[in-house]
Amino acid sequence: MSRLVVVSNRVAVPGESRAGGLAVGLLAALRERGGLWFGWNGKVARGESGALHEQDDGDIRFVTMDLNKRDLDAYYNGFANRTLWPLLHFRLDLVDYDRAKRDGYRRVNAMFADKLAPMLREDDTVWIHDYHLIPLASLLRERGIGCKIGFFLHVPMPSADLVQAMPDHARLFSTLYAYDLVGFQTQRDVDRFLSYVRLFGGGRLLGDGELEAPGGRRLRAAAFPIGIDTELIARQAKAAMSKQAVRNLRGSLRDRQLAIGVDRLDYSKGLPERFRGFERYLERHPDQHGTLTYLQIAPVSRGEVSEYRDLRSQLEQIAGHINGGHAEPDWTPLRYVNQNFTHATLTGFYRSAAVGLVTPLRDGMNLVAKEYVAAQDPDDPGVLVLSLLAGAADELREALLVNPHDLDGVADAIATAATLSRPKRIERWQAMMEHLRHNDINHWRQRYLEALDAA
Repeated sequence: MSRLVVVSNRVAVPGESRAGGLAVGLLAALRERGGLWFGWNGKVARGESGALHEQDDGDIRFVTMDLNKRDLDAYYNGFANRTLWPLLHFRLDLVDYDRAKRDGYRRVNAMFADKLAPMLREDDTVWIHDYHLIPLASLLRERGIGCKIGFFLHVPMPSADLVQAMPDHARLFSTLYAYDLVGFQTQRDVDRFLSYVRLFGGGRLLGDGELEAPGGRRLRAAAFPIGIDTELIARQAKAAMSKQAVRNLRGSLRDRQLAIGVDRLDYSKGLPERFRGFERYLERHPDQHGTLTYLQIAPVSRGEVSEYRDLRSQLEQIAGHINGGHAEPDWTPLRYVNQNFTHATLTGFYRSAAVGLVTPLRDGMNLVAKEYVAAQDPDDPGVLVLSLLAGAADELREALLVNPHDLDGVADAIATAATLSRPKRIERWQAMMEHLRHNDINHWRQRYLEALDAA
């Protein structure tokens, strides 16, 4: 079995608390095969970019690279998050078309390639992650690297006409042809990528996800829906019920039901629409007035970006409006919290909630949806209200699926979830939980790496 080299924007170095399921899956793969994890160290360097830091943990070598403010602003805060992020989430209205940021993104990717190439062996398997590093394989090939290289896009792939609206789109997206396997979250994403290749990318489709690049190079595109550590989250949620924070939350409800949303503060998550959908629920279902409290946890992310500051201000305004119009002296319908909680505590919150609200406007997968299901009490599970536009909707068909823009539909789904009988809740939950157990994070990385080895 060849050595595995994982490359991602951030690295889960030993001793750093990284609760994400992705880190769990990648570390398991690295332990199995031995290998190297390479990426940015998450800190802003004062001097020049490019200094490397190494540490070992058993058979895994962690190598991180310094980036200074100039490079970070162009590559990460700039092109990755102000151009690619909105484009990949179907938001052309928010795309920053500044050419200088695009040049900075390529410059930092070239620096990644310069530092990584000398560490690679001929028989390595390289697995590159996400939109921050799209051109990296192409840059490694230019430096003489011939080993197997795979890519996985964690966010959605937009339709071909949206991609071609980005100036000089072919220069970036044609670099995907340098990979042996390009992985996506859903078959819809694969189909949209193949449409781009056929319509604007100059490539030829050969069937069964195989395609031929303009120069004759062949590669494969396929769907690998990412999973969670299902059993760990189930155990964690059960244990979390004794945590003080979880007991305090349950006590504060005074026997009312809890609806919960947990999202990074980001415009792709559809939080203003969700708040308005909840307000519509209060208006359309007066018979349920006072029976349910909605807790929205939204830790601030990218607070220095104006769009995110505006979003936070907008949510505070809508929350105030809803509570002003519907609250009672002993009941606040919407609790809006920007605070961070530990992952273990969150799983206890999920288990306490009769309704899980996951209604992004667009999401590659959305692991909160899966974690909410895994955290439930098997004897008395809650009900998931899930956006049709999240990748998770392709798998969790027993959730109450909604269009996040359809406020009446969201309102009625909340009302249905809050009143669904226990036998129906158990039946829906068991079907979803069986799928999550079979398609967990380890199944995902094994499937992907097997496909890459076979490419």
